[in-house]
Amino acid sequence: MKVNQGFATLAALCVSVFVVGTSEYLIAGLLPQVGADLNVSVGTAGQAVTAYALGVVIGAPLMALLTSRLPRKGLAIGLMLLFAAGSAISAVAPSFGLLLAGRVVSSLSHAAFLALALVTATRVVPAEKTGSAIATVASGFTVATLLGVPLGALLGQGAGWRTPFAALTVLSLVGTALLAAVLPRQEAPSTRLRDEIRVVTRRPVMLAIATTAVGFSGVATVFTYIAPLLTRVSGFSATAVSGLLLAYGAGSFLGNLTAGKLTDRSMSATVRGVFGGLAGTLLLVPFAVAWQPTAVAAVLVLGLLATATIAPLQGLILHHAGAAPNLAVSVNVGAFNLGAAAGSVIGGAIVAADALRWTGLAGAVLSLIGLALTYLVLPRARASAKDAEHEAPIAT
Repeated sequence: MKVNQGFATLAALCVSVFVVGTSEYLIAGLLPQVGADLNVSVGTAGQAVTAYALGVVIGAPLMALLTSRLPRKGLAIGLMLLFAAGSAISAVAPSFGLLLAGRVVSSLSHAAFLALALVTATRVVPAEKTGSAIATVASGFTVATLLGVPLGALLGQGAGWRTPFAALTVLSLVGTALLAAVLPRQEAPSTRLRDEIRVVTRRPVMLAIATTAVGFSGVATVFTYIAPLLTRVSGFSATAVSGLLLAYGAGSFLGNLTAGKLTDRSMSATVRGVFGGLAGTLLLVPFAVAWQPTAVAAVLVLGLLATATIAPLQGLILHHAGAAPNLAVSVNVGAFNLGAAAGSVIGGAIVAADALRWTGLAGAVLSLIGLALTYLVLPRARASAKDAEHEAPIAT
C-alpha cells in the first residue's frame, strides 16, 4: 500500500509539474498572434516571457519564505489554484498589461510548487531512491518542453492564442484534484524562517546554487540559438530542425531519468560526469555543425545531457539543506531560470558579433566552471554534515 501511495503521489506531482512547466515557454510560440490581438509589437509581446522568468527568479525565495510554515498538502493545492488563476487571467486578458499580470501571478507559483514537489517526492520513497524520485517529478518538466509547448503552440495557431491558456487553466484544476486525492497529509513544518535562511546561506548550499546557475547557462548559450545554428550553418530545413528539436526533447527526457538512477548510486560521479560530458559536447558543437550527420549526433548527445543535471544538482541541495530545504530548493529552481536567462544573453552577444557558430565554445567554458564548482562543493559534504550535527538543531 505504501509503495502504491508513493507511486500515486509521484504521478500526481509529475502531471502537475507538466502543467506548470508548459506555461513557461508556451507563449514564445504565440508571440505574433498575441502582438496582433493586443496591438503591441512582437518584441514587446516577448516581454511576457521575460516577466514570467523574472517572476520565477524573484518569487522563488519570496514564496518559500511566506509559505514555510504552511501544511504541505494545503500549500500544494493552493499553489496550483494560484497557477490556475494566473492562467485564467492570461486567457481572458483584454490588454497586454493584464496579460503580463496573469503571467506574473502564474510565475509566483512556479518555483514554489516545483520546489515543494521535489521535496515531497523525496519523502515518499526510500532514501536510496531520492535521485530517481527527483528525476520522475522533473520529467514532467521535460515532457512539457517535448510535447506541452509545441502542442500548445499548435493549438494556439489553430484556435487562437487564448485557447492554450484556457486549456492550462482546466488542466491545472485537474492537477489540483489529483493532488487533493493522493497527496499524503503532512504536518506543517516546524522550521523557523531563520532556519531556512541559515541553510541557504551555508557555503555548500550557496556553491551548489551557483553551480546550477553557471552550469545550466552553458546549455542555454547554445540551445537558445540552436534553430538558426542548424539552418544557417548546418543547412537543415525548418522542418528538419523541428524534427531534431523533437529528438532533443526525447533525449532530455531519457537523460533526466537515467541521471536520476545514476544519482542514486553516486551523486558526485553523476554530476561531474554530466558536466564533463556537457563541456566536451559543447566544445565540439562548432565543428560538428559543419556536417549534417555530426550535427545530428551533437544535438542528440546535447539533449541527453542537458537535463541530466537536474537530479544530481537538486539532490546536492537536499543533501546539504537538511531539515529546512524549502527555501534552498526554491532558490535552486530559480537558479535554473537565471542560468537560462544568462545563457541566452551571452549567446545573444556572440550572435550579435556574427559568431553564431561559436556559441558552443562559450557554453563549454561555462560548463567547465560548473564542473570546477562541484569540486568545491562535494569534498565538504561529510564535513558539512558533521558541522550540522554540532549546530543548533533544526526542528523537523
